[in-house]
Amino acid sequence: MTTRKILWFLLFTVAALTVSVSCSGDDDNGGMTIPDIDKTLNRQGTGTSARDLLSAEKYSRIILEIVYVQGYEPNATSVNNLKSFISERMHKPGAIDVEMTQIAPPGNTEYSVDDVFELEKEVRTKYNNDDQIAVFAFFADKGSTENEDNKVVLGAAYLNTSFVIYESTIREISARSDTPSRTVMESTVIQHEFGHLLGLVNLGTDLTSDHQDEANGHHCDVQDCLMYYQAETGGNISDVITGGTIPELDPQCIADLQANGGK
Repeated sequence: MTTRKILWFLLFTVAALTVSVSCSGDDDNGGMTIPDIDKTLNRQGTGTSARDLLSAEKYSRIILEIVYVQGYEPNATSVNNLKSFISERMHKPGAIDVEMTQIAPPGNTEYSVDDVFELEKEVRTKYNNDDQIAVFAFFADKGSTENEDNKVVLGAAYLNTSFVIYESTIREISARSDTPSRTVMESTVIQHEFGHLLGLVNLGTDLTSDHQDEANGHHCDVQDCLMYYQAETGGNISDVITGGTIPELDPQCIADLQANGGK
């Protein structure tokens, strides 16, 4: 075979292989196009999906996607406590599933809410679909950019189905001799932030009575309620957690949830 014929043979072979590879990719899904995930459903304001979370009108199932930095995994009891909280207050007869993922330290020295959202866009894999609503939670290895002096942030709900727990700060505070245990403090903060996703207080779930602590934003004015503002700030969280137990929702907060499709 002449040199020219060899070159033409090689070019033809490469072209044929290219076509073959392209076609095989199209056939992986039986010729069907996989629809794009509508991520906008999970990128709305905090509290806007309160009724979707509380009721089974649109979503009968919920999946909790928990992403944590290596070494900062939430306590298993805290996760089970959250599942119990959901079961007690939300109508999700299909299932309450949890998926946990560990990631390497991102390298942050602290986290703003914007930092967490940018990280979420990289690592989140679960979004609303069919009859399942998805919630994303990030457990951080560093503290909040809003920490100052003796006031520290323990958690924040920043989108309709997203919240962050500043796990390193919780561990630091709970290690002190005069504070609640890590599990109790962790469970309190997790459930408090989830309460904001459910629209509390007056954050997508309307008030049925006057109990909003407007001076401290969307929080309950009853000091021993789960939604009291100090449940997400480390300065005086012991004022909310009494007797070493996780605080419960005040009857007024429960009435708000029930009026918006919850239990």
